[in-house]
Amino acid sequence: MVMFKWWHVLADDERQQWTLDPFVSVGPLTFGMAPSEVSEVLGGVTGDPQRLLLGRRANEVVDAVEEGEYREFGLKLYYQEERLLGVVVDALRGPQVFVEGVALVGRVPSALEQWMLDRAEAHEPYSELTYMDAGVPGSASLGVVLDVQRAGDQLLTRPVFVPREALDDLPQFLPRDAWSRC
Repeated sequence: MVMFKWWHVLADDERQQWTLDPFVSVGPLTFGMAPSEVSEVLGGVTGDPQRLLLGRRANEVVDAVEEGEYREFGLKLYYQEERLLGVVVDALRGPQVFVEGVALVGRVPSALEQWMLDRAEAHEPYSELTYMDAGVPGSASLGVVLDVQRAGDQLLTRPVFVPREALDDLPQFLPRDAWSRC
């Protein structure tokens, strides 16, 4: 009998290596892309097709794409008016995203929080760090929340990347299911 490796965490050398350009792009994904553009860009990266969730807003007659998911590749995407506005990278199997030479995916949350605290010292007081529910840290200059995801008996970072306009009301910018419940 083969055991399913539910909590298997890919090593960095088994993951795609991406770079964050704050508020602009996460690897090949640029904020504002249409779902079809995302599918085209990621078609060369993964054989996993984008699974789309459609929804209809009040007073509209046409369904619109609200979420996209590359389950095998480890990405969940959020759209508004069919434009990419949120990228969530799975801690276990998503691409590794680097900023300033630091890997953000699948890391020990306290170590990355300390890195963010050290980084914040170079910014105007009280302007860099933000905290979500359960003490999950975010960076106002990077457009990232270092959310967490369970991996067996530990928590690992599951970053959520957003454009600049999200900072006005970060907890409400994306749907509730974008944020972990750990």
